Amino acid sequence: MVRTFLVRGMLVGIVAGLLSFAFLKIYGEPQVDRAVAFETLKDEAKTAAQKAESHDHTPASHDHMSEAHMHGGHDEPELVSRSTQAGLGLFVAVLVYSAAFGGLFGLAFAFAYGRTSGALTPQALSAVLAATGFVAIYLVPTLKYPANPPAVGESETIGIRTALYFIMIAISLVAMIASLATKRLFVARLGEWNADLLVAACYIVLVGIAALLLPAVNEVPDQFPAVVLWNFRIASIGGQLIMWATLGLLFGALSQRAADNQPQS
Repeated sequence: MVRTFLVRGMLVGIVAGLLSFAFLKIYGEPQVDRAVAFETLKDEAKTAAQKAESHDHTPASHDHMSEAHMHGGHDEPELVSRSTQAGLGLFVAVLVYSAAFGGLFGLAFAFAYGRTSGALTPQALSAVLAATGFVAIYLVPTLKYPANPPAVGESETIGIRTALYFIMIAISLVAMIASLATKRLFVARLGEWNADLLVAACYIVLVGIAALLLPAVNEVPDQFPAVVLWNFRIASIGGQLIMWATLGLLFGALSQRAADNQPQS
């Protein structure tokens, strides 16, 4: 049974990846191109400023050597072309990412299915798991540390920024699991609806405290176009929303159909 859910989750993840790729290719990649263009202009302006400063402080006989040194020291071959990144690279990355999350989703469904038998149909359980995963794994951590396009963020801080983001994901998941674990303590006393509200409140309080305690990261250049930044982040949220919605709806529909087709004992 677990293997069936795992394979089903990975197959649904591939479908989710195809849909996410189409959205990111159409809507997200133009924002990346605009960010790359901004980064190129910024680098060119920096190089021009360095060249002007070099001319001001370098004797005329050494001008040619200085210019050659500047260009020779900074030009590096492009390992992967931009067209490859936006095409095959994006396609493979999104498909592998979505298939992996689909497999994990299938395992999570297998774990929860035996513990909620009778309380939720397979279709409802799949929808709840997808909504919970989207909020805990992506939405809440992204509200604290939103996705950034090229030209946003210093290369020296990429390690600490990545670590902070994964710390926020871990805290969000732990807070979600801890909050859900307390539900059974309140259902009998408060009822199902009030217990659900209390679980949501506990989760919001826990992640809110964590977000306040963790350091903020703001490395957006002053001249960076706000519209490009906004659209890039909307594209990031949209791609994740498509993936999680597909997992929840398609996996749930397939699981419900399989459950309905099982012979009644």
